[in-house]
Amino acid sequence: MNGRTMSIWTCVLVVVGAIGFVHAPVSAAVDKPELKGKFEILKDEPSTHQPGKVKVIEFADFYCPHCHHFEETGVPLLLKEFGNKVEVTMVGFPVIPGKLPTPFDMYEQAKLMGKGDQMKAVLFRIIHKEKLDGVLDRSIRAMLIREVGLDVNMFEMGMESGKPAKLFEEGRRWGERIKVSSTPSLLLDGNIKVDGANMTPENVISIIRSILEADRKK
Repeated sequence: MNGRTMSIWTCVLVVVGAIGFVHAPVSAAVDKPELKGKFEILKDEPSTHQPGKVKVIEFADFYCPHCHHFEETGVPLLLKEFGNKVEVTMVGFPVIPGKLPTPFDMYEQAKLMGKGDQMKAVLFRIIHKEKLDGVLDRSIRAMLIREVGLDVNMFEMGMESGKPAKLFEEGRRWGERIKVSSTPSLLLDGNIKVDGANMTPENVISIIRSILEADRKK
């Protein structure tokens, strides 16, 4: 982790707070003294921890520029630091009002077809770099579907089945249940919530490293 990366990530979070996306309280690590960093333990959520690996759920909005930045800098930083000891999965959680759910449904359908990460990258790119954040009609969707290497007809049949929309809604309700109030927010191993002012590279890496170190001591 270099200083430049840290300053960029921290700056983004300051901007998020300034426009009102972040308004969650800071919680200290009081329930799990063996872990380092600042986080919140969700007592009503079960742990999904597997020894030697940390599952990272990223609640994010495709239309949120800070989520796009996290995907470009934060996720690669975690993978560089921990390799296959972390598993990062995005869950769609809309916070930008007035936007269509189509990208979230497309992401869920691509996940069902084994291309979730590829579709996620394409969607963030066209929305934030190519500024295509309006209606994604069939012709545009077909172009994106082919880009990630999927069959257009099979993809559209999946979209029409309603299953992607259902999966997106389940993820949104999950975020609401654990009171996600900012994007991006992280859920580590099912019940360790990191959000708001705690979403700094140093803090997230410290938490994950301490989880893995605790495993090695067992």
